[in-house]
Amino acid sequence: MSLKTRSYTFFLRWGNFTLGKPLVVLSIVVLLSVFALQYTVEHLSINTDTAELVAPDAPFQQNRRNYEKAFSQDLHTLLLVVESDSPELTKSAAKRLLRLITADKDHFNSAYIPNDNEFFRQNGLLYLDTDELQTLSNNLSLAQPFIGRIAQQPNLTGFFSIFEDALASEDKTQIVPIDLTSLIDKVASALHKTLNGENTLLSWESLISDKKMHERNSFIIVSPKFDFSQIRPAENAIESIRKAVAEVQDPNLPAVKVWVTGEVGLEDDELSGMSTGTFTASIFSIVLVLFILLIAYRSILLTVATLMTLALGMLFCGAFAAFSVKELNLISVAFAVSNIGLGVEYAIHFCLRYRDNLTHHIHKDLALRNTLTSTAPSLLLCAGTTSIGLYAFIPTDYKGVSELGLLAGTSLFICLLITLIALPALLRIIPVPSKFQTGESHNGLTKLSEKLAFLPLHYAKPIAVATFILAVVSIVLTFNVKTDFNPINLRDPNTESVIAFKNLMKDKETTPMTLTVLAKDENSAKALEQKLSGLASVDKTVSLFDFQPTDQGEKLALIEETGLMLGAQIENFPALQPDTDPVPGIDRLIKTIDTILPQKTDAHERTALTNFKKELQDILIELDTRQEPGRRMFIEKIQTTLLGTLPSIMNELSASFNAREVTLADLPADIKDKWLSKNGSYRIQIFPKKDLNDLASLEEFITEVQSVAPETTDLPIMYWESMKEVISAFQQAIMIALITIALLLFAIRRNIFDTALVMTPLILAGLFTMASAVITNTPINFANIIALPLLLGLGVDNGIHMVEKLHHSLSEEQNIYQSSTARAMFYGALTTASSFAGLAFSTHQGIASMGLIITIGIFWIMVCTFIILPALSKLALKVQNNK
Repeated sequence: MSLKTRSYTFFLRWGNFTLGKPLVVLSIVVLLSVFALQYTVEHLSINTDTAELVAPDAPFQQNRRNYEKAFSQDLHTLLLVVESDSPELTKSAAKRLLRLITADKDHFNSAYIPNDNEFFRQNGLLYLDTDELQTLSNNLSLAQPFIGRIAQQPNLTGFFSIFEDALASEDKTQIVPIDLTSLIDKVASALHKTLNGENTLLSWESLISDKKMHERNSFIIVSPKFDFSQIRPAENAIESIRKAVAEVQDPNLPAVKVWVTGEVGLEDDELSGMSTGTFTASIFSIVLVLFILLIAYRSILLTVATLMTLALGMLFCGAFAAFSVKELNLISVAFAVSNIGLGVEYAIHFCLRYRDNLTHHIHKDLALRNTLTSTAPSLLLCAGTTSIGLYAFIPTDYKGVSELGLLAGTSLFICLLITLIALPALLRIIPVPSKFQTGESHNGLTKLSEKLAFLPLHYAKPIAVATFILAVVSIVLTFNVKTDFNPINLRDPNTESVIAFKNLMKDKETTPMTLTVLAKDENSAKALEQKLSGLASVDKTVSLFDFQPTDQGEKLALIEETGLMLGAQIENFPALQPDTDPVPGIDRLIKTIDTILPQKTDAHERTALTNFKKELQDILIELDTRQEPGRRMFIEKIQTTLLGTLPSIMNELSASFNAREVTLADLPADIKDKWLSKNGSYRIQIFPKKDLNDLASLEEFITEVQSVAPETTDLPIMYWESMKEVISAFQQAIMIALITIALLLFAIRRNIFDTALVMTPLILAGLFTMASAVITNTPINFANIIALPLLLGLGVDNGIHMVEKLHHSLSEEQNIYQSSTARAMFYGALTTASSFAGLAFSTHQGIASMGLIITIGIFWIMVCTFIILPALSKLALKVQNNK
């Protein structure tokens, strides 16, 4: 008995069982699907950690694990970036927020503000450069008269009296800490904002210290508690942070912005976007597939049967994912959406053949049996050829697509099995529309297909020439394909965590794009740090030894001198005092301005004094028109705006004048633990000199550092090595897919000529897709790089069907598109494209680019299969016949 006969007999018996007891079959399938759903919910999770997606056993991954094992305290943490208009408000808000987070034991394990502890408050000035410390000392020396005056009368009247005296004095530097005109501009601006309903604070830290010595941002590192029963394990902790942020906002002070980012923050935003985006894409795909099915079938009943079959197939595919990989990663999560298009294609083939059979057979049972026995072998072949492009990923070292290949490839067979079991049983129960039994006349779509069938055969030579030109242009464009293997660029750029992360990257001092190397002992660490510091691409290095200040003798002498100069007035700086009536002081200041203003010739100085006077007059108007307690509250608000930050900065300075000589033994344990591990490894952090968003700069930085320290790790290494591994995996998958598909085609066709005919449109579609990526400015990344091998699998079965059809249809008069197989190919490609097109609308940039590239690729597969392949086949087959 031949293989074809045995196949027919097997599927005939299959059909007898399925169609003989359809209710029993459906009941068993539905019951099993319920168990599959329950198993999926309990055992399938999502993991957005991209670290283990690529080459988990490679040396660079081992280096990363060694580093994380040695310094694990900051793993799986949230980074809160606190910012406001003034550094004083930023610090106070960060401390209040830290207190609330620390008190919340239900959602957090721990939290801390780096470099904010008693040690740094006392010894922080020692960590300034000598020049910076000298600048601060000079500024404080100039501010000493001002500090003394305001300490004696710490309210609005005292503050305005200082301006009165400074304006009348010949030597203004003896009274105010900075250029008087500049100070007047800042005070006038603060008053203007306050009088117009805005909340603002005059920052005395910014006025007294150099810009390098104060930061606009404060950072809080938070270790959250995870709830892994939720899709977003850190959701509760992050929501608790949002509530705490709302609580620290003071309605009488400027707003404080808190950005939630870091490893956990990025993952949470990604999980949120992926779940929302995948759900939206799935709904979009289902609606589009529904529309296509209605056009293809022109039957609601067949459409419903197909969707029910698809739903059952998806449940079993989910259960297989839970069993085989247990958790979906950033890439493999796309298999859920891809199955909508890939899974429904088999049902389209089945239903269209069944629909055609109904026009020739009286009995529905006979039509179903004929459909099952005739389509099942070809559909099994389609699943086998399509799965090749997917299974080609499994041997690669790119875990993300390796698992996607396993899941999507196996899901093809699961969907096919459900199609051949559940769909015939459903159709056996569903009544047959009468119009299918009597046949249908030619309609517009039939006439259109006839015209389309005529064109590629009639214009074979022009199409072949155009294809050649397009292929040459595509080859040229392909050399300009961009690559982007930065995982941050795969995420939604509008999410809070990504915005904050990219903002941190703009500053050399806060960029996460640094390298880290471990040294086994103190001597090795010092020698290695010295070598690394001398590299051209390195801006600076930081290790435990950098926490022992340099030139301590000189600095301590300077700190002591400054402290003695300021004396007791800074050690016991008073709190602000209520000012019951600042009007007399404001009147005197206005009269002073009126007296000296005519004498001023500098335009900037005149403008500053005029604006200052106007704001002072507006204050008087407000005080004159307000009643108690509103008047008292207004005075307090003005005083807080101008002087509110002064006591805190004075207290901080007072504490810093108690600095003592620091040795490594004096460092607090929480600082040592971040730079010296329990097993004695010293951590050296390496900062780049150039922007690492530039691939050439990234390569230079990594190459130079690795030449000194081969075991270097951290984000730049992860990005760079992952990129190389992914490209290698991609090339490997392409070669496996091409060779396996070619061998399978040759085994099936037993003809090199036919094998070449089928392979040609696949290669052309790949070229055109890469050229389209260049035209649409879509870089190749971790997600969309799977497109080409996947498209090979998607396109090969169409090529097989078309070549087989063309062997029997060289005549221009015969419609090569009118058979149910050709129509199923067309509608199947549309449904597959629609499922991936839904991904293109995802906010997740990686998934969106994957959806876009694969949709474009399917378009080119359709063009190559339905237009280019018939044209090339006609020319080639005629040449072969002439020989």
